[in-house]
Amino acid sequence: MRKNKPDDLRAEENNIKITIVYDNNPCKEGLETRWGFACVISGMEKTILFDAGGEGEVLLANMAKMEIEASEIETVLLSHIHDDHTGGLGAFLKKNAQVRVYVPDSFPESFKDKITRMKAEVVEVEKPREILTKIYSTGQMGTEKKEQGLILQTNRGLLIITGCAHPGIVEMVKRAQELFDEPVLLIMGGFHLKATDKDEIEGIIKTLEEMKVKYAGPCHCTGEQARSLFAEQFGEHYIKAGVGKVVNIKGLSSC
Repeated sequence: MRKNKPDDLRAEENNIKITIVYDNNPCKEGLETRWGFACVISGMEKTILFDAGGEGEVLLANMAKMEIEASEIETVLLSHIHDDHTGGLGAFLKKNAQVRVYVPDSFPESFKDKITRMKAEVVEVEKPREILTKIYSTGQMGTEKKEQGLILQTNRGLLIITGCAHPGIVEMVKRAQELFDEPVLLIMGGFHLKATDKDEIEGIIKTLEEMKVKYAGPCHCTGEQARSLFAEQFGEHYIKAGVGKVVNIKGLSSC
């Protein structure tokens, strides 16, 4: 993996937008909340659906209410095999199968075969790799619960999106920093801290701050206690994330 890419090869951050279209935390009135996660990343080389939530009907309805057409999506990346991140994929592919679906290598063959039968292309991910220009997978991480995260390289810093961060949010940020010796502008998604005690959460937040993470937008499986602690510690750099939240990168101050 090449490090320190020159500015002219990095994303024009003013065009990048992350829209949460599926989450169990509310943000925008009129959208359905369900346990799970999905977001749409636009403004880079191609529009990406990261995870697909648990229910396809809810995923597609929320996308429609936010004026995001399934046909706009060109690439899909699934973080891990759990139903609350993959359950909506079938309904999505019925609307648009002209996509590449990047999945961890550990996904069951039956799941991969189902995607292929629906006429979409499956790409298996084991090690860190470039997905699109300036867009990377962390590679498959973890042991029992294997997961990949998404890294977007911009000239403001790295954007790291996680589904549940089963391997540990700190470990996933470390992986991104090992791949790219660059500051982290934003971490967003599920951080899997719902059952974690306060002292451990505070230690995780302290470590992330020491790692120079500037903005945090925890949602999904992070848990209310952890979200409150992130809000307290990150202050104005905390992003209250939930279904309907839109993060425009141009609105974040540079690292």
